[in-house]
Amino acid sequence: MNSLDYMPFVHKHLIDHGTSFKRHFCTTALCCPSRVTLWTGKAAHNTNVTNVVPPYGGYPKFVSQGLNDKYLPVWLQESGYNTYYTGKLFNAHSVDNYHSPHAAGWTASDFLLDPFTYSYENSTYSRNQGPPVSFEGHHSVDVLAEKALGFLDEAIEAKKPFFLGVAPVSPHANLWSPAFKDGNHSDLEDIDFSPPVPAARHAHLFKDVKVPRTANFNPDKPSGASWIRKLQKQSQETVDYNDHFYRQRLRTLQSVDEIVDSIVRKLEGHKMLDNTYIIYTTDNGYHIGQHRMQPAKQCSFEEDINIPLIIRGPGVPKKSTTDIVTTHTDLAPTLLELAGAPLRGDFDGLAIPLTESALIEASETRHEHVNVEHWGFASNEGQVLDSYPRLHMNNTYKALRVVSKSYNLHYQVWCNNERELHDLTTDPGQMHNLLHPDEKAPETVAGWPLDKVVARLDSLLFVLKSCRAETCRRPWAQLHPAGNVESLRDALSPRFDSFYEEKSRRIEFDRCEMGFLLDAEGPQFQHDSILSSFDPKWHEWT
Repeated sequence: MNSLDYMPFVHKHLIDHGTSFKRHFCTTALCCPSRVTLWTGKAAHNTNVTNVVPPYGGYPKFVSQGLNDKYLPVWLQESGYNTYYTGKLFNAHSVDNYHSPHAAGWTASDFLLDPFTYSYENSTYSRNQGPPVSFEGHHSVDVLAEKALGFLDEAIEAKKPFFLGVAPVSPHANLWSPAFKDGNHSDLEDIDFSPPVPAARHAHLFKDVKVPRTANFNPDKPSGASWIRKLQKQSQETVDYNDHFYRQRLRTLQSVDEIVDSIVRKLEGHKMLDNTYIIYTTDNGYHIGQHRMQPAKQCSFEEDINIPLIIRGPGVPKKSTTDIVTTHTDLAPTLLELAGAPLRGDFDGLAIPLTESALIEASETRHEHVNVEHWGFASNEGQVLDSYPRLHMNNTYKALRVVSKSYNLHYQVWCNNERELHDLTTDPGQMHNLLHPDEKAPETVAGWPLDKVVARLDSLLFVLKSCRAETCRRPWAQLHPAGNVESLRDALSPRFDSFYEEKSRRIEFDRCEMGFLLDAEGPQFQHDSILSSFDPKWHEWT
């Protein structure tokens, strides 16, 4: 929602000196699953960390799935790097369990801990596995900034290659419950969500700024499917509150912008800036008012999944943008490649090209698909209304983005088996669900018959919903093992019409669940069994 437009230091130090990846996506629009994907290079259905709290997510789930010794900082240390981290690591990483066990792989750390993670003026940190220390009365992001610069000093003094992760809570909503005062946790529905709290020096900024009034902002006509299509149009009172919420987000981001400036200036002072890669991103996007929704994330609309990725460093083109498709599954492979470490065969992602020549090549050869998934509830971080509760419980879905020079599509299957298709070339706000009975369906999408496009997208998502490793990176090869299909355009060749009409399996759920339970997920793609069930003249089909 244009937040980068209000961050001058990000522009000065990163955008003007690096490459912006305009088509970078998170694969789960929720913080904890997205962070685990970032650290492991695996989609959430392969980490089994699918929510923010147990039993389906959070730090305890990360540990129980055996991931505490199988993620990026551990691999970087094995490659000779010192590793440092401050800020939020995972949800449910708390004052009760931060030592059970300690997060592995960090040379030095200073973690924000629940239940104080989202309390801007009452944060609690654990430094280097020590007991929790409260910073009540100090702004959380300012506390973090001091810790980050301290770790940068340590890293430079050690004279070894290093990785430093800095994870401020801004611009998340402020969370508070009376139970938090004593370090106790609280049910999500009992927590008070309020707008982010900026540092006092930023509280007066942007007084006239409003949420961008795009075509999908609080529209007259409902959109989407499932619970979203049932939402009422927001009242002026709610719109005004949400504009205030938006301004508070921009104000809290000023502290993040200052961290970027201070880190760059310190690296420059030590003459290390030109030999350092700096990566700026987030765990998920955000919506405020789009499609009549209250402030939150967890959907597969562009506002929630198309997120910033900016990289500067040696050999990275300056003041450049690229439209190649990248996702959070690609970040761990990218960092290991930069470190000169071997890439793991079980990565679901692919290292991101960072030189001008590699980016040019990738613009012609890199894949065009993004696999998006979510389980459980959709939250409301704004006002609770009679018509809009704190939680919508039925928000499990599988979705797909396919983006190329000639098409720009979003396809989704909900756990109640409702479907959505949006053509972002003609409908960038995703207002017209071409598969909803209330919409007039076009005969063609991106120049091809609608039914043929849907059949291909459904089959592609059927593969991706349970993919692993190479199958996630090259899903078309599973449907066309002859190797003659690498894109939707290739698959739309008329020679494959019979295959998709007669042989493909339609994606569906057996039921809605709060987490990843295989028996609820419907049929699963298995390459060998599908091949054996098809016509023996397989080569003629594919």
